[in-house]
Amino acid sequence: MRVAICDEEKESCAQLGQLVRRQEPDCEVMCFYSVGQFLEARRHFDILLLDIQMEGMRGMEVARALRISGEDTVLIFVTARKEYAAEAYEVSAFYYLLKPVDTDKFCEVFRGACGEVRRLEDARGGQLFFQTKTRNFTLQKKEILYVESARRQVEIHTLKENITVYATMKHMEEQLGADFCRCHRGYLVNLAYVAGYGNGVVRLQNGETVYLAREKYSEFVRTYTEYLKRAGTALV
Repeated sequence: MRVAICDEEKESCAQLGQLVRRQEPDCEVMCFYSVGQFLEARRHFDILLLDIQMEGMRGMEVARALRISGEDTVLIFVTARKEYAAEAYEVSAFYYLLKPVDTDKFCEVFRGACGEVRRLEDARGGQLFFQTKTRNFTLQKKEILYVESARRQVEIHTLKENITVYATMKHMEEQLGADFCRCHRGYLVNLAYVAGYGNGVVRLQNGETVYLAREKYSEFVRTYTEYLKRAGTALV
């Protein structure tokens, strides 16, 4: 899960970051101290904690821009200004928290926001949309075995076919989420299809293998173990 905090006050960012990590230790948290920094990042975030009164563009304008662009980021305003609460409904804000932030209330709201992220993911059906020169199509994440880097493109290996599209591995990693692991600079593997690993490779259930980099080994083992726990698989 990816969480962004956009607030000019560095102390506020640090406090919110600590509270987020207390709830979701494994999530990625990025702090932005201006609207400009946030917009320049050009990344999708599952949850955005956003102040309203900031220099330059107001937080409410950022929220409107996100909705116009089609982003379904779960939006939580964290602000000292009470008077914009009504406007928050116009941008489908999940919650409007007032500063100083009450720790218990924040934790309650953030847990609810995490649940909303999962609901949105279920509603999307785990689909990804792609465009090539010859076709537009959607893929179910569960159909993807692994993704392979191919210079300025990626090759998506699915249960039925291999498809080459213009994308970066970083973009694919962000879109595919926690059930996929970057086991090598050039490979991103669907953990649901892992049959085993060792000796520098990950073995898939269909008999194929992909490289497992030495420097990625510990991270892969941890990520795969967490995946098995989420899936309810017994660890023996």
